[in-house]
Amino acid sequence: MDALVGSRRSYNPHAMGGGAVVPYVALWTEERALPYQLIQRGGLGIGYADETSVDRDQCGVLWSRMGSRPGQGRPVYRQMHPLRQRRAMRRLLCQVCGQPADETEQGHLWLLVDGRPGGESDWPEGVANPFPPVCIDCGRLSARLCPPLRRAHVAVRAHSAIHGVSGVQFCSAGGSDLAFAPGDDGEPVAYEDPAARWTLATQLTRVLLDCTVVDLDRL
Repeated sequence: MDALVGSRRSYNPHAMGGGAVVPYVALWTEERALPYQLIQRGGLGIGYADETSVDRDQCGVLWSRMGSRPGQGRPVYRQMHPLRQRRAMRRLLCQVCGQPADETEQGHLWLLVDGRPGGESDWPEGVANPFPPVCIDCGRLSARLCPPLRRAHVAVRAHSAIHGVSGVQFCSAGGSDLAFAPGDDGEPVAYEDPAARWTLATQLTRVLLDCTVVDLDRL
């Protein structure tokens, strides 16, 4: 599967963007969804009519098919390429440069848009997070350049555990027909949840554990 997304050793977030910083996980306009026919698998979830062994992850969840052409076209900063995102999350690679993320005894470094509703002190403890970790240099760069992070961000050291996926959820519409599951698209689904078998995954999620808020400028 890794061969589909190219070698991270050759990825330069500046060179790939012609001087601009383009994250390793970012989608490019020339990376388009590949053709597929979605089917039910005997009421046990979804599958592709021409499914192969690379269409599912280690936990048996079906993944979106997307062409891999990093550097081709224009970067789509608000979207992540499914396979590069999955690779970065599984291997704990920096989402910007694709190299190993920064790690200490407190865990890896994660940079998140501040999502503390009402000032909850323990956020993001236990949150199912789809954004891969970062290295220190790329974290500082992202905090300066990414508009949502510039407005409000939180950097944490945290351990993590693979949680599940997010993507488009389906349900049986009777017979062999499928329907969209109402109101659930994009919500994280744990691997042990039966809904995971009905999800066309686009992102791998990890739960953040033992979180410690840190100051990026002092690392």
